[in-house]
Amino acid sequence: MDIFKLFKCYKLKKIFLFALLFCISTYGKVVSDSVAIHLSVLSNKQKNVLYEFEVLKKNGFNTDKFWNAHKNELPDLSNNLRDELAKEIFLNSDIVYTPQKDSAVQLWMQTQLLTNWMFYLAAFIAICAVIALFKKYWSLLIRFLVNHLAPIVRILFSPVLLTLELLLIGAACVIYGCIVEEFVLRTVIIHLGLFLLWSQSTALFTKEYWIKRYVYEIENNFWGKDSWETIKTICFPAFIVTIALLYVLYKVPADIFYNYEVVLSGIAAVYALPFWRSLEKYIYPVLFPFYEEDDRDRSVNSLAACTVVAVIVTIVLALQENLIFYNIISALIGLLTLSFLILSLKMNHKYSFRNYYFIQLVTLLFFSAVFMYGFYLHLNEVIWFTIIGSTLLIILKYMEAFSFFSDWKRGRGWAWKLLGLALLLWLMGKGILFVSKQIFAV
Repeated sequence: MDIFKLFKCYKLKKIFLFALLFCISTYGKVVSDSVAIHLSVLSNKQKNVLYEFEVLKKNGFNTDKFWNAHKNELPDLSNNLRDELAKEIFLNSDIVYTPQKDSAVQLWMQTQLLTNWMFYLAAFIAICAVIALFKKYWSLLIRFLVNHLAPIVRILFSPVLLTLELLLIGAACVIYGCIVEEFVLRTVIIHLGLFLLWSQSTALFTKEYWIKRYVYEIENNFWGKDSWETIKTICFPAFIVTIALLYVLYKVPADIFYNYEVVLSGIAAVYALPFWRSLEKYIYPVLFPFYEEDDRDRSVNSLAACTVVAVIVTIVLALQENLIFYNIISALIGLLTLSFLILSLKMNHKYSFRNYYFIQLVTLLFFSAVFMYGFYLHLNEVIWFTIIGSTLLIILKYMEAFSFFSDWKRGRGWAWKLLGLALLLWLMGKGILFVSKQIFAV
């Protein structure tokens, strides 16, 4: 009899356990169904409110003021159901969200954009300041270390050994900078390392340990006849910096501006090779075809030849239609934009007006082709380069048009010229807005 009672008790426990599990699962299903039902009856405007609420909550903002301003739009929701619906919309809903004018999320997004530009500007200013301080106090620091510290320290800080130590410090800055989370600090550390790698490798190859001396060696050897000196002085340091930049891009792919720097250092490493000097006379006539008007500075012809080579490389990469090359293509187009603006300046064609007019035509064709390429592939950076480059070209041509007849800075009409420039900028702004509305159907 006792065994039978025990059996019944055990059976009752099992029934009770099954009933409890059933209730729990039913309760969970009711909550899930409740969320689905509420989501299905919400309007897009109500979903936008909940989405904004969750965005503010995720980013650590106080949501009480926002909810008090919008709770009349969702009067029947409890706080728990509101939080669950907002989380569900944020995580799982596929919605097209456009922040309303003067909304909290729009203000937050604009604040994020502003602070990002502030960080970029702070990093750029800090890099310039650090490099300027190095240039100003470098010789004094080394001279003090060499002349005033006694014998062991003098050996440790001899020009050669100090150069090697700073070269290692530069490599350490690049490696360590890649693991720093804060953007401004990371950018400053990495660029300090890049500067040390370039300057100290140049000092080692030129055997000139003062910055003013090896900068002179760079200028002297670029056009020099000794090919090996040119390779040591310019190509090797640029190659070292290019390798360092590729490492940085591998470690910190989010900082896309290093694509522009690696392209620039790569061009310096390749185009400084001496054999290009003998090929330039066959390349630059592509942009300056009128031989009888060849009175330009040699550096302008060299830039023209380099521009032609860069255009060919850009076309080859563009024809690959590979996503891997898009950042490099954008960087090349940015540098080509700057190159064409420089080549189209009237000051480079004082006695060669036919070449001047020809390069204007080539520049316009370049901007047109680049814009079509960027628009076709939806490359925003390329489109922006075209817009900015075209704007600068028009401003430069406006100023040059007046300088044909009189000096821009002199004469009585400078105020009218300045007013005309303001009107030109206003018209270009209106034109860009009109064309963008027509093209992008905003």
